[in-house]
Amino acid sequence: MSIRFRGRTDVDLMTAVVELQNITKFYGAFCALNDVSCSIPPGVTGLLGPNGAGKSTLIKILLGLVRVSSGRAWVLGCELPEGKTQIRSRVGYMPEDDCYFAGLSGVEAVRYLARLSGIPSREALRRAHEILDFCDAGQERYRDVETYSTGMRQKVKFAAAMVHDPDLLILDEPTAGLDPEERDRMLTRIGALAREAGKSILISTHILPDVQATCDSVAFMAKGRIRMVESLAVLSKPAEPAVHLRLLGSSERFQELAVRDGYQVESGSPGTLTIRPADEQLADRIWQWARDAGVAVKSLVPSRNSLEQVFLECVREG
Repeated sequence: MSIRFRGRTDVDLMTAVVELQNITKFYGAFCALNDVSCSIPPGVTGLLGPNGAGKSTLIKILLGLVRVSSGRAWVLGCELPEGKTQIRSRVGYMPEDDCYFAGLSGVEAVRYLARLSGIPSREALRRAHEILDFCDAGQERYRDVETYSTGMRQKVKFAAAMVHDPDLLILDEPTAGLDPEERDRMLTRIGALAREAGKSILISTHILPDVQATCDSVAFMAKGRIRMVESLAVLSKPAEPAVHLRLLGSSERFQELAVRDGYQVESGSPGTLTIRPADEQLADRIWQWARDAGVAVKSLVPSRNSLEQVFLECVREG
């Protein structure tokens, strides 16, 4: 199904979609956000952090629902709180919790959100059907929302978030409660919006594989601070290049040959080795060692950092 969006705007290309400078937020004596400064680039960014890290408070600030105690914030080039009305017209939000009106069908609920965004009635209905087609809602769109399964409720919330064609989508746990097939479909839709429509998307989630499957960048939160904002490509690169091998046959002689030639070898499960450094000669030498040791190379892949490891290190620093 082909869906029409405006595509990326000039401000998306030229500036960060979110800019925070020394943001602090207190609830009474409790500090939810502590001197947060960062830039969120265009594209798809994963917002990761344990419970209580401050993700929900940060999202409410970006939506103009909560005032900061101190600091400055910009969303799509508009400063808060003065620009919150303009920001809300250009941002789509999919909350984690259900937020529908009982007694409305799915298409009526999405149409209602379109009307609240200022879209005329007939165009709102056309737009609601178009977005629900994109979400594979089928004939279920005509049933009352309170009768929906978790998967269908997620589709309606997702459709409502983007029915007004926002420049930025903020998705809070978009795959929560979905079975594997529905989860893959949701991630495919998110990827399509980023690649084909040029949307910027901020995904708050606990599911690391979702981040790896869809995101360009990751922002790690812990204890009310953003510890790191970095591209996934950079985070995946190890500090020292290495190669992971899986061998068929005994690896003892293979390891002796690699150590003899000045390489560091770490063994994991049987037949699994990590060799470093990964210099220009390593590939040729691996085949030579395998031939001399009488083993076969089953797989050979560059070493990459685990996103889970980076996440845990940020949490520990917090």
